[in-house]
Amino acid sequence: MKYAWPWELSRSGVLNMNRRNISYIGRYNQRKFYKRVDDKLITKQLALANNIAVPDLIGVVHEQHKIQEIPAMVSDRTGFVIKPAKGSGGKGIMVITKVNNGCYYKPNGHEVTQNEIYRHVSNILSGLFSLGGKPDVAIVEGLIEFDPVFEGFSYEGVPDIRLIVFKGFPVMGMLRLSTAASDGKANLHQGAVGVGLDIATGKSLHAVQFDLPVDKHPDTHFPLNNMTVPHWETLLHTASSAYEMCELGYLGTDMVLDKNKGPLLLELNARPGLTIQIANGRGILPRLKHVEAMKGPAMSVEERVAYAKKHFSSNPKF
Repeated sequence: MKYAWPWELSRSGVLNMNRRNISYIGRYNQRKFYKRVDDKLITKQLALANNIAVPDLIGVVHEQHKIQEIPAMVSDRTGFVIKPAKGSGGKGIMVITKVNNGCYYKPNGHEVTQNEIYRHVSNILSGLFSLGGKPDVAIVEGLIEFDPVFEGFSYEGVPDIRLIVFKGFPVMGMLRLSTAASDGKANLHQGAVGVGLDIATGKSLHAVQFDLPVDKHPDTHFPLNNMTVPHWETLLHTASSAYEMCELGYLGTDMVLDKNKGPLLLELNARPGLTIQIANGRGILPRLKHVEAMKGPAMSVEERVAYAKKHFSSNPKF
């Protein structure tokens, strides 16, 4: 494994955590707006008010004595998702992909009993998965219908698209593919594959797992060097419009593709991670500096997307 000195990374345009926290999160994200992204229920409500598509909201459990209402909530569903409103890093998310005669099944086929669901929701309400361990509420959402365009590119879970948006400009993107190592979750720290995407086209540039380059999915063995994410223009517009919605200057947008509804906004992140740079094989800092140096009147969402596609396009590294 090759290591580099911090100043070498900086010269290469790599943004480190300290600089991200001080120069971008601290400078461009006002704390009073954090609840708009830290609370997924508020994010969902804001998105709906701004005509941004999100997964169906089945219900919300606020109190322990309401937990036993969940079976009735999901009685007409073939699958559903339970998540903490204030969770982070994918913690506390339970995905049920099959419901059969009162029995519930995870993507890997393992059965989840009703009591296990009750216990999981109870843990959510007590704050086990929330930021700071504070009491939380449980969101019950409709299951995303996997878009067949990604068939073979992900293991069990649904792929998602992360776009970093700075002052309304989408500056860097990646596709996150779940693996056996990540237990079907699109979480890079747990072993998901990150595929860097060209901002102009949505085409794959470079892929990594556990920060090391890969050219095939480790489980399905599908090649990753010739992928193109569909609905790319809509994804860019959705990400860019999140800037006005949450009023945070530096944020991550997480989206998925539903085979029936198209692009859906999953959540927003006021402290997006830095591994997107590894997935892209390049640093994000030059693009952030480019946006900071821009002068002139404010641009519309359409103008910002067009500008980003023109100035932040990349060449594949496969």
